[in-house]
Amino acid sequence: MAYSEDHIALAAEYALGTLDADERAQVETMMAVDTEFTAIVRAWEHRLGALNQMVGSVEPRPIVWENIRAAVGHAELQTPMVLPEAPPPAVPVVAEQPAAVVEPAPVADTSNVIQLAGRERRWRNIASFASALAAALIAMLAVQLFQPDLLPEGLRPKPRTQVVEVKTQVPPAQSSAQYVALLQPNGGAPAFILTVDAATMNFTVRKVGAAAEPGKSFELWLISDKLPQPRSLGVIGAADFTARPVLASYDANTVNTATYAVTVEQEGGSPDGKPHSAPVYTGKLIETVPAR
Repeated sequence: MAYSEDHIALAAEYALGTLDADERAQVETMMAVDTEFTAIVRAWEHRLGALNQMVGSVEPRPIVWENIRAAVGHAELQTPMVLPEAPPPAVPVVAEQPAAVVEPAPVADTSNVIQLAGRERRWRNIASFASALAAALIAMLAVQLFQPDLLPEGLRPKPRTQVVEVKTQVPPAQSSAQYVALLQPNGGAPAFILTVDAATMNFTVRKVGAAAEPGKSFELWLISDKLPQPRSLGVIGAADFTARPVLASYDANTVNTATYAVTVEQEGGSPDGKPHSAPVYTGKLIETVPAR
């Protein structure tokens, strides 16, 4: 059923505990016969109970009770007032007269005045409590913002994690110089291409047109007038590319000015670290990519 503002205000005051005994009895009677009205009362109790949980009890000081007793006139026991006895009034003798018919005085209907006064009082109480509730919520929000540690664990705001992306400018990587040597016979087409990285001194040999004889291996040599004899750089594998890091043991000037030669050795390379045949392919390094 639809409830008026008076019913809703009555339920709210019942939850607040501001009704007198007759009004509480009226609300409890309505709750006993009307489940929907009971639900309205329980809803007010749920709303107002949350505020009651946030406010702790405060015991007034003893002086407060003394001031209250003094204000209502009960600071000390008072002796009842005794009035002096007055003499009985004289009764005049009046001749009997016929009784006159007295019409009853009209009685003013004050039910509307009482009802409006009660409604105004209820809504005034509810408005006062709503103002107190708003003030408490504002105070709680202020504490959450500035001093969250004062709140219970359940009311503290959850920490927020913000991810900030910082972009840093990466300087361009510096590239090292690259050297290439074409290993070829005199006046013939290249058989191997030798590439050397100046930063790491690693080299790569790419097979272009050479074909090894059965039971033989190609071996790469470094020949320099700074060295007493040619130095082996290892056997060139059967794959198209062969990489080695062995040039790191030589200085840059020796590497850049040396002659690179390929000989045909027994399978697996020279057994004693010396060439056993004349070079079939030779070449010198030239710089193809400068350092930056």
